[in-house]
Amino acid sequence: MSSSAETLAPPRLRGDLALWFVIGAELLTFGLLFVAYAFARTRETALFDAAQATLDVSAGALNTVWLVSGSWCVARAVRSLHGDDARRGRRWLLAALACAAAFLLSKSAELAAKFDAGIDLTTNTFWMFYLMLTVFHFLHVAVAAVFLAVVAWHAGRGAYGPQRLNTPESAAAFWHMVDLLWIVLFPLLYVMR
Repeated sequence: MSSSAETLAPPRLRGDLALWFVIGAELLTFGLLFVAYAFARTRETALFDAAQATLDVSAGALNTVWLVSGSWCVARAVRSLHGDDARRGRRWLLAALACAAAFLLSKSAELAAKFDAGIDLTTNTFWMFYLMLTVFHFLHVAVAAVFLAVVAWHAGRGAYGPQRLNTPESAAAFWHMVDLLWIVLFPLLYVMR
C-alpha cells in the first residue's frame, strides 16, 4: 500500500465551482427541453417522423465525430498540461479548436439550408424544437471554442502547469458538457423514431 501524499489526497472537483453551477443549470435547461420534446413527439408522432426523415443523418453523425474528437483532444490537452508540457497541451487545444470550427461550419451549412427552405420556429412543432435545441447547442459550442482559444493562448505563454490547472480543467468540463449534450441531441433529433 502506497503512503504517498497523492494517494492520500481526497478527491476534488476539477475546475471552478462556479462553472459547475453553470454546467448544472445548462444541463437542467436542456433536460427540460428534452422532456418537452419527448412529450410533444408523443402527441404528434407522424409530424415528427416526417420532419425527421428530411434530416441528414450523416451530417449529424459527422458532427458527432467532430465533437467527440474535440473531447478527446481536450482531455489530451489537460493531461499534457498536468504533465507540465504546455507546448503539447497547446497543440491539443488547437486541435480541439479545429474540431469545434468543423462542427460550427458543418452545422451552419445545415441550418442555412433549413432557413433557405423556409423553415423557421413557426413551421411546426418539430422544427421549433429542432431549431431551438440545435441553435442553442450551436451557441454553446461557440462559447466553448472561445473558452478553449483563451486557454490555448495562455498555455502558449506558460500560464499552466501541474499546480495551475483550474482554468484548463474548467474549459474541459464545459467542452465535455457540450459534447454530452450533442450525444443526447443527435439520436433524439436525427435517429429515434
